[in-house]
Amino acid sequence: MAAAAISFPISLSPPLQPSRRRAPRPSCTHSERGVSFDPGSAFYRSDSAAGRDLAALAATLNRRGRADPAAPFLCLDAMCGCGIRALRYLAQAGADFVWANDASEALRPVIVANLSRFDREAAPPDTGRRRWVVSHNVADRLLAEQYLRREYFDVIDVDSFGGDSAYVRAALLALKIGGLLYLTSTDWRSARGYGSRSSLSSYGAYVRPTPYPNEVGLRMVIGGAAREAAMLGFHIRPMFSYFAYHGPIYRVMVQLCNGKEDGISNYGFICHCKSCGQSQTFGFDELGQIACGCTDRTGADSITVVGPLWIGPLHDASFLTRMLTLASEWGWATENDVTLGKLLRTMIEESDPRLPPGYIRLDEISHRAKVNSPPLGTLINSLRKEGFAACRSHIGANAIKTNSPISSCIDVAREIRNMPVTPYVSFTK
Repeated sequence: MAAAAISFPISLSPPLQPSRRRAPRPSCTHSERGVSFDPGSAFYRSDSAAGRDLAALAATLNRRGRADPAAPFLCLDAMCGCGIRALRYLAQAGADFVWANDASEALRPVIVANLSRFDREAAPPDTGRRRWVVSHNVADRLLAEQYLRREYFDVIDVDSFGGDSAYVRAALLALKIGGLLYLTSTDWRSARGYGSRSSLSSYGAYVRPTPYPNEVGLRMVIGGAAREAAMLGFHIRPMFSYFAYHGPIYRVMVQLCNGKEDGISNYGFICHCKSCGQSQTFGFDELGQIACGCTDRTGADSITVVGPLWIGPLHDASFLTRMLTLASEWGWATENDVTLGKLLRTMIEESDPRLPPGYIRLDEISHRAKVNSPPLGTLINSLRKEGFAACRSHIGANAIKTNSPISSCIDVAREIRNMPVTPYVSFTK
């Protein structure tokens, strides 16, 4: 199905449109990592640059790691806005061809002008190869058309608003095996349990309020993609998951893998006990056993269950390590530009397979321990000395991810108030 190869020179082409004179190059009003562009009247947020950095790094590594490096590297930006992501795939990821699509035809002059920084025809001009095209279709329709034409892409980027996931199945069908699908959701209401019906219809997960809604939002999106892939006979692997506070925005990069994954160990339910603060995961075969060890002194109302959603790793540690190396080579993770490097290092620490879903905020630990909040780094180091896995969370501010029971966190927090403070040391180089 999606494993078919695409020939090059490619036949990719949007619906026939009247010929237009080449758009003038826009004035350089904005720049991201050395790529100049003009957002025009399109929605654009500079705060989202980190998400585009991650996309460019991941796409580059995917291009370099393909089984057939001589094959053309094809990218599709299904909701391109002003075209900055499409432009960065051309300029930084080394894409041989980029399809930039946006439903709004009013944005065409802006998109074309920005992409015109690259010649439309590949060199030499007599090959007939195109470097980019611009179209204006609804995303799921465009993706379905490419699948029906058997024209598949190495990277598909869908930067959508809200939580409409109707395009996910069409995107998976239009993706090459081993290709990357970059999904976006801004449906914070569903992630926080305020739109359970919406999360159920969009992602197949019934979400209720938890202390770590931002992570639930990422797992909800991954779980929806995993469910769609399974119905098509494939499975997905999360390469990284990124939560951005502005918006808020949930972004996940998944790789499409051939064949169904054995078992459903990474797809299940999260249970949180409001009484003791402990969280656990349960599989489908344990649905009748969902309970907390403290339920003998609490009521059933203290148990919150969300799912089914993704309960496996949020990131691929080896892939993130290569992303960090590449970012350093490109000068994106230097001492003068620490934001992206710090983010990637934190994600690598979050990739520890011993870490369960969820995070624990320091204020909850201090409240239960009845002490002032301990320093975050000191708490992490102390838990590691006790033999637990622990690290910071890029998703929750002033929070830790750990496989330690919350009771142990409380004991350690009380002990810290009676010991000298030691600096936090990251285990990630």
